[in-house]
Amino acid sequence: MIRVLLILIMLGATAGAVVAYGDPEQIARAGDSISHMLRNRTLSTAHAVQIPRSQGGEYALRAKINGVAAPMVIDTGATSVVLTWETAKAIGLPIEMLEYNVDLETAGGHTKAARLTLDRLAVGKLVEKSVPALVVPRGQMKTNLLGMSFLDRLESWGVRADKLMLNGYPETTGSIGSSSQKRDRASGQRPARPSARDG
Repeated sequence: MIRVLLILIMLGATAGAVVAYGDPEQIARAGDSISHMLRNRTLSTAHAVQIPRSQGGEYALRAKINGVAAPMVIDTGATSVVLTWETAKAIGLPIEMLEYNVDLETAGGHTKAARLTLDRLAVGKLVEKSVPALVVPRGQMKTNLLGMSFLDRLESWGVRADKLMLNGYPETTGSIGSSSQKRDRASGQRPARPSARDG
């Protein structure tokens, strides 16, 4: 509905340019401006994901890790993406080669975790490659956490009403953007989740 209204407004602006100027160049520039605005809006929408808050207060989603679907929960208190041993095995990660030498604090207490890099992590149309992650030993956690090693690559994220908004960079092709690009977070609110911090 909003898109339709925008198109009508912009068409009205173009008609106004025809009446006011009668100049073909002015009309062409007005048409180009409309096309540019609509294209940017489409790109912005294509690189945005809304995640509703669950009844338990979590922001749960289904991500794709190396092309395999996996349930995750947003945790802005986690410095990294954290996977359970069971998920790591299910998506084909080399769990037999992992070294559990990273100290990690979870809701269940202290544990060790192994570092690795995910080839590809996708949340809707938001896609990142070479994402740093941690894997915990078998039975140590029940939930995969989507932490800051993914969220930090977004253009912005924040809570609006009962939805968590994730916004990627519109100009990307295959990657949300590099961590060196400017980030403008929409909110400092942190979804309520047990923290997972590596030492």
